[in-house]
Amino acid sequence: MLLATWSWARNRIDDRIHKDEDVGMPSHFNFGQGCGEFSVSLALTLLLGGYRYLLGWIPLRLTSRTAIPVWRAASCLLGLFLVWAACESSLAVYDHSLLTVHMIKHLLLMTVAPALILLGEPVRVYWIGMPLFAQHVLRRVLRRSLPRRIARMVKRPALCWTVSAMTLLAWHLPALFTLSMRSESWHMVEQVSFFSAGLLFWWPVIQPWPSASTGPRWSMLLYLFLATLPCDILSGFLAFSDRVAYPVYFSTPRLFGFSVLEDQQCAAALMWTCVTLVYLVPAAIISLRLLAPRASREHDLQQSQLSGGRVPQSVPRRVEVV
Repeated sequence: MLLATWSWARNRIDDRIHKDEDVGMPSHFNFGQGCGEFSVSLALTLLLGGYRYLLGWIPLRLTSRTAIPVWRAASCLLGLFLVWAACESSLAVYDHSLLTVHMIKHLLLMTVAPALILLGEPVRVYWIGMPLFAQHVLRRVLRRSLPRRIARMVKRPALCWTVSAMTLLAWHLPALFTLSMRSESWHMVEQVSFFSAGLLFWWPVIQPWPSASTGPRWSMLLYLFLATLPCDILSGFLAFSDRVAYPVYFSTPRLFGFSVLEDQQCAAALMWTCVTLVYLVPAAIISLRLLAPRASREHDLQQSQLSGGRVPQSVPRRVEVV
């Protein structure tokens, strides 16, 4: 039933695309064969990533049923699926016609998918599923001083916040936004930078293996609060402005009865609401653990045992991963 529904939706969307092309969609929005090749490459990469994840997770699960719960594995696989949905699903074709859909893609790539993937402990699982020769080579590389310094630097919350905020604001400047809309290559760069910045942003919050806490846990509450500020500034400007910020949408066919300004206001409201709600979830979890210090200490002890004492011999006790 789900496959039939998806097939029906895909056909309807494809029909709508052909109609939009007939009414004169600008040629620079049709990326053509290069985009199709990227679609195939991305799909294969995500499938390979999910397959390699299962190769590492299943043996770990058989060794210890409490090591990485099923919900964490499902979270990682769901995150990979959302990356595909944001970049290459049929709904993504509306990206160049509606700013609201463009904003949904950004939220999936930067806010939702990276958090779900990191919750699945991907570095630990991929390490377990890695051949012994590759583990040996990586151990030698990661013991060097330069990779260790780089790994420590990129995990600093201040740097993670700065990169995330600058990435968000830079790509929503009208000049860069228009460039990504009209260039296939820059559009790919934009998507990769959003996803990479999202992984970097969520790393100090989720702290997946092999990272360790570098500061008091309450600092993550301030970190999450400050992270809402760039989104609030951008969405507030787009919502309350009486001018269209991205004139490039004037040259695209209007869908669903939205004017360009209404579409802009809808996208801003969506961003404002979703980012606040998503950041509120980890903030609430961290607050509850801080208010229950005994339970938090027991949880931290259990996590340390799972990542240290019960990890198979093929997993290093302490590894710095870039």
